[in-house]
Amino acid sequence: METRGIMGGLYRICEWIMRISVTNILWLLCSAPFFFCFVMMLVMANSNFMNEVLQMKWLMGILAPFTLFPATAAMFSVTRKWVMGDVDAKLIKTFFSSFKANYKQAMLGGIFYTILSVIMYAGYTIYMTEMQSMQVLGIVVLAMLVVLLASLFNFFSIIAHYHATTLQVIKNSIFMTIFRPIRVVVSGIVSVAILFIGLKYPVIIIFAAGSLIAYLSFFNFYLTYQKLQQAVEAREAAES
Repeated sequence: METRGIMGGLYRICEWIMRISVTNILWLLCSAPFFFCFVMMLVMANSNFMNEVLQMKWLMGILAPFTLFPATAAMFSVTRKWVMGDVDAKLIKTFFSSFKANYKQAMLGGIFYTILSVIMYAGYTIYMTEMQSMQVLGIVVLAMLVVLLASLFNFFSIIAHYHATTLQVIKNSIFMTIFRPIRVVVSGIVSVAILFIGLKYPVIIIFAAGSLIAYLSFFNFYLTYQKLQQAVEAREAAES
């Protein structure tokens, strides 16, 4: 029997808190090596251990494709269920089955994104500090880096939503970011806001931040995806 009234509303709120918290904790646990290095980097930065900070950054870059990317893809698969209306999907089963099924693709994508991000950031730094006569190129590289990082919202959403080769997933992620940027921008702004609040209240990072960002990102992706599908169907109908 469905509970109605105030008690029913409280019950549904508690259910959503549980879903968001469990998924977020699973994500953090599966990404634990990456986040451990991240925390250590912050601690060392405050203590002015610059060489150790650099080492932690390199270690984070190495660990990200093998931990953070597969865990994030699994989290997006869970939030996809919610957006698609299957709010009662088993959280742990869905997360780990998606983690296993998408691990290789998320890892390969993670390697691509990590290497290209490092190259672009290094290029930006060189242009802005050592080749000041070419700072315009530095700004262009920075803009490309922003687009690349923003396309991660679509990258994880596409992995969660349908099957495609890794190259196709990356290509479609970047194209959707460039040609359909509005909802990606919205996802980025809200994500930054959630993380900013999380810096003041760390409990949000532990129990909610990742899941909320994934849910919002897939929601925006799905709206864009539906519009693209409708446009394709309308064109095919016109041609026939």
